[in-house]
Amino acid sequence: MKISALMTSAGINIGICVLLWSLYSVLRKQPAFVRVYFGRRIAEENRLLREAFILERFVPSTGWIVKALQCTEEELLAAAGLDAVAFNRMLVFSIRIFSLAAILCLFGILPVHYFGRKMHRLEISSEQLHMFTVGNVEVQSRWLWVHSIVLYIISGVACFLLYVEYGHIARLRLLHLKRATLNPGQFTVLVRGIPKTENESCSSDVDDFFTKYHASSYLFHQVVYKAGKVQKIMTGAKKACGMSDPSTDTTLDQRCKAVTYPCCLCGASSDSFQLLPTDEVAKNIDKKECAAAFVFFKTRYGALVASEALQTSNPTKWVTDLAPEPDDVYWSNIWLPYKQLWIRRIATVLGSLVFLVLFVVPVAFIQGLSQLDQLQKKLPFLDGLLKKPYMSQIITGYLPSVILLLFLYTVSPIMILFSTMEGPTSHSERKKSACSKVLHFYIWNVFFVSLASGAVINQLNPSSSTKDIAVRLARVIPEQTTFFITYVLTSGWASLSSELMQLFGLIYNFIIKYVLRMKEDIAFVPTFPYHTEIPKVMLFGLLGFSCSVLAPLILPFLLVYFFLGYVVYRNQLLNVYRMRYDSGGLYWPIVHNTVIFSLVLTQVICFGVFGLKESPVAAGFTIPPIFFILSFHQYCRTRFLPLFKTFPSQDLIDLDREDQRSGRMEHIHHGLRSAYRQFPDNEDIKLEQILTVGNDEDQDEGCSSGERNGEETCKEQEPEGICVTQL
Repeated sequence: MKISALMTSAGINIGICVLLWSLYSVLRKQPAFVRVYFGRRIAEENRLLREAFILERFVPSTGWIVKALQCTEEELLAAAGLDAVAFNRMLVFSIRIFSLAAILCLFGILPVHYFGRKMHRLEISSEQLHMFTVGNVEVQSRWLWVHSIVLYIISGVACFLLYVEYGHIARLRLLHLKRATLNPGQFTVLVRGIPKTENESCSSDVDDFFTKYHASSYLFHQVVYKAGKVQKIMTGAKKACGMSDPSTDTTLDQRCKAVTYPCCLCGASSDSFQLLPTDEVAKNIDKKECAAAFVFFKTRYGALVASEALQTSNPTKWVTDLAPEPDDVYWSNIWLPYKQLWIRRIATVLGSLVFLVLFVVPVAFIQGLSQLDQLQKKLPFLDGLLKKPYMSQIITGYLPSVILLLFLYTVSPIMILFSTMEGPTSHSERKKSACSKVLHFYIWNVFFVSLASGAVINQLNPSSSTKDIAVRLARVIPEQTTFFITYVLTSGWASLSSELMQLFGLIYNFIIKYVLRMKEDIAFVPTFPYHTEIPKVMLFGLLGFSCSVLAPLILPFLLVYFFLGYVVYRNQLLNVYRMRYDSGGLYWPIVHNTVIFSLVLTQVICFGVFGLKESPVAAGFTIPPIFFILSFHQYCRTRFLPLFKTFPSQDLIDLDREDQRSGRMEHIHHGLRSAYRQFPDNEDIKLEQILTVGNDEDQDEGCSSGERNGEETCKEQEPEGICVTQL
């Protein structure tokens, strides 16, 4: 690929970014789109945008960028939680390390690459990108020691910054634990694999077991029920009734009345849908006890001891874990039999592997587009079209990354489906599992398969040995960095603009208001998609580390992406997305492990490249950093990782004693009875079988359970008549 083709791709993406960012700065001021761009602030602060005509609303502005940059970490923590802070620190780490790498590589290594051979030179715009990679350096060049020194500096600084950030997130996690004094999850244990008995109910078994073996700390329990189809119909009907007129009470009318709704297209009314009396439907509710229950304890320490201990000699029975936060519970998977989970995990692993293999086909096709000579050989009928300079620049410099980006949009929904099938009991656990799957998919298909499907596949034959494969991989990596640069432009810059514009939210808002002629969905406020954005940022980090000393031209484009992402994501976390639950920074170990993998892989790749250049000294210098990086990783696992797996007993005991001294403990115990409600949408229906049982507490009729809606939306009824000035 020529520099002109790269500039064509960069120009297209810069134009798209400028257009979308300018359009966003105008649309965010319009009252019609206030719920798209300020969903979190409206849901939490009950604010609306005035309909008055203001000329400023139609002029692009940069005030939102200043507000995003001025936001402190404490404000971000209060608004979006510790997960958002960890995500923000990931971007800060990337900006710091790649700023250093860009300075060292652009001024120290790039001249060595460009002047690596004595040859006739063209204008910069007509030069091939290969001239700016390590492939242009002569064999046995004495300048390869520059690469080794820069590699040492980048690796050492990266480890230092990782240690600082790991410690910072760990301290914030402990502060998060101490501040969340009223978190019911700290007093609650989720019990699964409860053995069934013939004569007694599951509720009696749970009460007998914990009264006998945890008598000093056991408080009461709440059995989980599997809701039937009738229960789900009632929940949906009640939501429909509430959406028909948001100003009315959200409880269902007990009388049998016809409720009219506007037609989707013509707006006419229809009375074909009727809500039945709840007392009649309640008789048909299918309630069945599951082998799971929430067990509440008097202290945080008592819950921790019960969750960490092995309850019986059979590890598949009476399995205990600390319960997730009430809003984090994924009720649809609570009732799954515990012995079935290992089968589900194997099935999802196999499904993920099959999907990984099937995705190789489109990636190989896309790599064919990036190689003009191969494309002319395989598709000779395009020869005339490819001879046109501007068409060849668009096809090789822009089209491959766009097609790959479109294919990658299918990855996240499929991986979140696989993670759901595994049986996680919380939304955060489901997203964290999907995050790992998407990250592995990106590393394998976007990085390794893109490399292997380039020049390597065309050169291999059945007699190729492992050494031949490694040598050819090392040879092709500098050549394939041209594709990675265009991928950063398209998947990085353009996707950030799409995230800022909230294209799907705009389309959804348009269909609801103007096509279906329905009122705005005040209940829908999305949560931040960590499972899609963290893998994307980590993939760019992998590209930056692995290509920094081999093809430094990628670093300026990566830096622009990280700076833009820092602004865009902070704005979205503060205004658009709402925090329903928080994992407490559990995404950071994934980030740390990925950076360590990237550093080690960079050393291995450079070892192969320096070996091809017949420089044993430079190749040998890549071996010691591998042992240093792995030793550093093991130290961090010993020092920080335990804090992300459990809570310190010392801190929990101090919190318990403080609550007991201040008299807050009784208030906390009373709040536990209504914390985990499985049927929150049917509070007006009394389900007598769903009760909590305790050894020293009276029965509480308000502690019912049922299935919570699985959609990640947040509901908040706004008071009428509240109108403030522009957000």
